[in-house]
Amino acid sequence: MERLGEMDAGETRILIIEDEKPIADLLKYDLCREGFSVKCAYSGAEGMLVMEEFEPQLVLLDWMLPDFSGVDLLKMMMDKYDIPVIMLTARGAIEDKVYGMSCGADDYITKPFDLREVNIRIRTVLRRFRKTLGLEKREQISIPNGQIYESERTVVQEGELVELTPKEFDLLLWMARHPRQVFTRERLLDAVWGYDYAGDTRTVDMHIQRLRKKLRAGEAIITVFGVGYKYAPEET
Repeated sequence: MERLGEMDAGETRILIIEDEKPIADLLKYDLCREGFSVKCAYSGAEGMLVMEEFEPQLVLLDWMLPDFSGVDLLKMMMDKYDIPVIMLTARGAIEDKVYGMSCGADDYITKPFDLREVNIRIRTVLRRFRKTLGLEKREQISIPNGQIYESERTVVQEGELVELTPKEFDLLLWMARHPRQVFTRERLLDAVWGYDYAGDTRTVDMHIQRLRKKLRAGEAIITVFGVGYKYAPEET
């Protein structure tokens, strides 16, 4: 198994927000052995405080917290931070997974879990996130009435910042890099969420709908019936 030394594990800060202290402490112990810097919070309110001070680069977030729903906390995080979040939960129904991922989670681990699986999922999410950041050192990409600024992970249209979640940004960036190409929902899942994503194609549809609402000239994301989607601003 790849050692995280190749990924600067010692410089990677992970925040665990989990109200079951034995689970949180076990995760912390295992991740510290892998070389991560780890802190735990046992409630949503405590988690948000630690976020400010610790500035983690990845969050393991329990769905069921004593003061917040983990999904509500996830939405709060997405409004303020651009970091990957992995949900931890005993809720294994596909509907729950789709909902969690559509709210911005980067992965979803069902309890009970194997610590080796958690480590692999963390490595995969971090690798994917860092790969995206590494690819951002390109010129800005023009879109109708604005620009995508890759290095800053921001979108500006008509002089105003467009508020996007990390996954909405990644999806728009991927499509804008490949204008006029038609992609199936499965291909977009692979490109943006990764090959190990366990959800279904409804996640793509939900993110496309949100992008269309948030973007001026959102109709540039065109549905190709029976196939998938393409980004073709010159056709709108």
